[in-house]
Amino acid sequence: MSNTNSNNLTHPSNTNQWSVSDSKKLYAINEWGAGYFDISSSGEVQVCVNTTGQKTAVSLLEIVAGMRERGLEMPTVLRIENLLDQRIKELNEAFIRAIAQNNYQGKYRGVFPIKVNQQCHVIEEIAAFGSSFNHGLEAGSKAELIIALSQLKDHNSLIICNGYKDTEFVDLGLYAIQLGIQCFFVLETPAELPIILERSKALGIKPLIGTRIKSSVIVDGHWNADSGDRSIFGLSTTSLLEVVAQLKSANMLDCLQLLHCHLGSQIPNIRNIRTGVQEACRFYSGLISEGAPMGYLDLGGGLAVDYEGARTNSTHSMNYQLDEYCVNIVETITESLTPLNIAHPTIITESGRATVAYSSLLLFNVLDVRNHDPQPLPAALGSDDHETLHNLFAVLAVINHQTFQECYNDALYYRDEIRELFRRGQVGLRDRAMADNITLAVLEKIAKILKSIDRVPPELENLPELLCDIYYGNFSLFQSLPDIWAIDQVFPVMPIHRLNEQPTREAIIADITCDCDGKIDKFISPQGIRNTLPLHPLKENQEYYIGVFLVGAYQETLGDLHNLFGDTNVVSVKINPDASFDFVREFQGDSISDVLSYVEYEPKQMLEQFRRKAEQAVRDKKISAAQRQRMLLAFKDSLQGYTYFEREQH
Repeated sequence: MSNTNSNNLTHPSNTNQWSVSDSKKLYAINEWGAGYFDISSSGEVQVCVNTTGQKTAVSLLEIVAGMRERGLEMPTVLRIENLLDQRIKELNEAFIRAIAQNNYQGKYRGVFPIKVNQQCHVIEEIAAFGSSFNHGLEAGSKAELIIALSQLKDHNSLIICNGYKDTEFVDLGLYAIQLGIQCFFVLETPAELPIILERSKALGIKPLIGTRIKSSVIVDGHWNADSGDRSIFGLSTTSLLEVVAQLKSANMLDCLQLLHCHLGSQIPNIRNIRTGVQEACRFYSGLISEGAPMGYLDLGGGLAVDYEGARTNSTHSMNYQLDEYCVNIVETITESLTPLNIAHPTIITESGRATVAYSSLLLFNVLDVRNHDPQPLPAALGSDDHETLHNLFAVLAVINHQTFQECYNDALYYRDEIRELFRRGQVGLRDRAMADNITLAVLEKIAKILKSIDRVPPELENLPELLCDIYYGNFSLFQSLPDIWAIDQVFPVMPIHRLNEQPTREAIIADITCDCDGKIDKFISPQGIRNTLPLHPLKENQEYYIGVFLVGAYQETLGDLHNLFGDTNVVSVKINPDASFDFVREFQGDSISDVLSYVEYEPKQMLEQFRRKAEQAVRDKKISAAQRQRMLLAFKDSLQGYTYFEREQH
């Protein structure tokens, strides 16, 4: 992953020369958008879907207008159901093509890991659309297994049970098998097997068992520390043989039909995948030689999403395409097992991130901007101004391509001298303000020079970021984009309109929480990761909308209540062939009352406590009864209001 400073990105000098093509290059939408997102000729981001064999594009700004007509304000998570369906279809069809191409004799069965996005409407759509491909679900807890049992209607789809399983978990899975559902228990530890065997005997239901092995392959990417021998999941080779021995002893080795090998999440390097599949095949053939019937090879997740659009093996990218991923898996299994005369197993993958990431985006409006532009300076300082101020002011006049480094050093020296004098009480507040303003003017002039030189001194590399604007967005990073804070995840971020105009401001984006970590300051660009984002100046009385894309995986589930900002509004849209769209689901975001109840407050009791306080103020003649009533109404309305910033309605 490379880093790029904002001063390395050049724009046409004349804003009239700016075009939609420039915006496409600037925000790299053709790279990370994977054909699902584009920019219209009018400068609006479009979502592009396949409907009845044809490509249909709809402006996100039109969808936002539809939201506002329905009283759904920013911030909002927007889901495009077509993209969810399309990803399931593309994954299954890519495996079908790879199977045919390699004369593979087995089948493919995908399962979606519920943990990646547990939202009801997401799972419902996956279960409904996926049924035509026998696309199943993976459950890592009792709650997720209950979701899978209630949502899957196709009994040819699989349920894969991962995670640690107690008696109740096992009973639910055994009942699923009795109903005719192919529900596999994947052993994470040998301690689970006695529970499965005991409950199987007690209920008289034969289980379907899989074993998760600990692969020795170390993968690239953020999660590589948990791959190989350091993985916290899976059986060692010794434990695997112990499981085989226990099953043989119980005369139930025929129940062992699945091998599970999860290499890691968001694997950017295709070579890791091929190597991991090769090793999994060795374990698979070894279990067959031990007498297990087998039949299913579960390769877990790992199919990456190219958040950067860079097509490299960096953490947030991937150096392969979907078809290549499928071909590598099918080809490797064929090459490994055919010479051993082992029947080709049913291939299972648990692609979660790659299934749902594209279908969701976070939309928010910008509330305010703080810039670091210097205020207009006088033509000359007064004779009574401090000598150090005069020295600082003189630096402005001598900045050029030869002197900018010296001028930078001098400006900081004189500025710090004024600040020290201010601390001692030897200069006043206006002197301090003038020194800061002159210094900003010096730094701004130097920053412009840096854009035109090939080699920037190391100590000046971060100057553009120091001078960039702060755009305050109406959202909580911790609620809607927690991976940015937790694991330095990079998502594509860009304005969704005005893209036929040149974005002339460099900015970072701050949320509305009271936390210094509540900001986005890493952005994708054609040159790599950059520390600022080009944005447009705000226009008076016009909303400015920004989208954060590819957020369908994990973000809602991991979000927290930092500063008691709750769930956002959620809208699910279905795009029709004629480019119209239906609001198929609408979910109002949390009210203040909702989030207070989450942290064990009782809103009705709080209202009563406030009423008593206001009534006492009436008795004390601090307020009138009419004023008391207005206060109570405001308190009650706030309890029912959205936790995010609400524009005053005129």
